[in-house]
Amino acid sequence: MSQNKPVVIGVAGGSGSGKTSVTRSICQRFADKTILVIEQDYYYKDQSDLPFEERLHTNYDHPLAFDNDLLVQHVKELLEQKPIKKPVYDYKLHTRSEQAIDVEPKEVIILEGILILEDQRLLDLMDIKVYVDTDADVRIIRRMLRDIKERGRTIDSVIDQYINVVRPMHLQFVEPTKRYADIIIPEGGENLVAIDLMATKIQTILSKKTF
Repeated sequence: MSQNKPVVIGVAGGSGSGKTSVTRSICQRFADKTILVIEQDYYYKDQSDLPFEERLHTNYDHPLAFDNDLLVQHVKELLEQKPIKKPVYDYKLHTRSEQAIDVEPKEVIILEGILILEDQRLLDLMDIKVYVDTDADVRIIRRMLRDIKERGRTIDSVIDQYINVVRPMHLQFVEPTKRYADIIIPEGGENLVAIDLMATKIQTILSKKTF
């Protein structure tokens, strides 16, 4: 990797593990212009060619739900210091929005998502791979609170989805990616020691690069 290419960090972990909290905590330790966060959730596949009823059955916890081809392409463009148009996903319509977000490259790129360590092409682009490891009971409680408060879900629907989709997908696809991680952070954003160590490591890498 040449001296002027951005540092790429992958942050993975199960739903409700605290990936976003870890990412936010790392970002707070740097200037706004230093870190760019790319959320894998923005890269769900465009399903505009499918009937709405069919879209309702989308399994968002399966690797095939993501348009990793586009994500890989965008990361490569950012590494070449080129701007991208990050897609936006419309969860009400269950397909990609016509809108897009203009994104400029920065010194550090954090790729965050449940399956960000699942695709070998993405792994090959990463300098640091992180897995946020949080107990299942904590993750389901966090997910339940989020889905009820922010998405208007019922307790029954959240539990049903967790048992029938989220948990089996986690065990089959998410949990196994832990073996690719350089760093495992237990308990997510509450682990300030691990986050401080991450920030120090990033700063060390940045100090050796010339932008």
